[in-house]
Amino acid sequence: MDTNAPVLIGADTLETLVANIFRANGCDDAEAGRISHHLLGANLAGHDSHGVVRVPRYVEWQQAGYILAGQSADVVTDGGAFALLDGKFGFGQTVAPQATALGIERARKHGTAVIALRNAGHVGRIGAYAEQAIEAGLISIHFVNVAGSVLVAPFGGTERRFSTAPFSVGVPTDPPVVLDFATSRVAEGKVLVASNGGKPLPHDALIEPDGRLSADPHTLYGDYPPVGPRNPANGLGAIRAFGEHKGSGLAFMCELLAGAFTGGGCSGPVDARGRIANGMLSIYISPQHFGTDAEFRKTAEDYVAWVKSCRPDTPGGEVLAPGEPEARLRAERLAKGVPLQPDTWEGIVRCARSLGVATPN
Repeated sequence: MDTNAPVLIGADTLETLVANIFRANGCDDAEAGRISHHLLGANLAGHDSHGVVRVPRYVEWQQAGYILAGQSADVVTDGGAFALLDGKFGFGQTVAPQATALGIERARKHGTAVIALRNAGHVGRIGAYAEQAIEAGLISIHFVNVAGSVLVAPFGGTERRFSTAPFSVGVPTDPPVVLDFATSRVAEGKVLVASNGGKPLPHDALIEPDGRLSADPHTLYGDYPPVGPRNPANGLGAIRAFGEHKGSGLAFMCELLAGAFTGGGCSGPVDARGRIANGMLSIYISPQHFGTDAEFRKTAEDYVAWVKSCRPDTPGGEVLAPGEPEARLRAERLAKGVPLQPDTWEGIVRCARSLGVATPN
């Protein structure tokens, strides 16, 4: 029997359990449901690094006062087609959808909108906000950083200077095109998943202080128990930027636009507040205001089809558009269950029991 084989948990069962955990930790029903739905959605899309593996860490942050329940984003500056919001360190799954909803409303009115969000709790999978805009028929572009989180070495360096700085673009075609990735070689959550016995890291994902490349999560976390919290502050190494100088350059821009420009701060130098916070600079565009929506969709969808018609590089292979793998995996996992590494599942179960929450048998 393979003790490292993934545990399959039904999507509904997992969503209910996670909602109950956050309800027991002080969130109201609506917020607990939002957090659970968002985290499960990341797992369904195959972005396990931003899924329920985060539950014990979120609970720990909330108990430490780093994330606050029951917050709503405040509008700091409102220029009609642009606005700056402060998330007040509320759960990202609450304040980021609020910022996105405002961007949708303003873009529908003005044709475009630029919405800056600062001081948000961890906002999770950024593609979810691109999908929220797509449902409204809008194009969206999202630059994100993590203030207070230095994890990634810039191209040519070994010391941490960037956060994992995600970037996402959504285009409302049929099917929709959603580009969503961390500018690091791997997301920090993928290191977290690997440390729990999940998918191994690429051999060159991490870098040691002496420049040696590494796939060992201990490079980032230092020593850690088989089940329990992981603290990146304990490791001496760093995650590498993806794509050499190109990914490093895009990470730089995410820090400057989502961090410095929003006023929430860049990844570092790290201050003494002891918490991390996301900044997100989002641009929303209404195709209807720039010509006919039908013409845009036809041209875009014809192009997507042409790209996908490219001869695959391996027999039986297929060229996929951004967002297609996630859509296919979502359908599969809804039908068959969500695979979780045993250590990840055990961590969630322990977290639930510590809060008096019943767990599935």
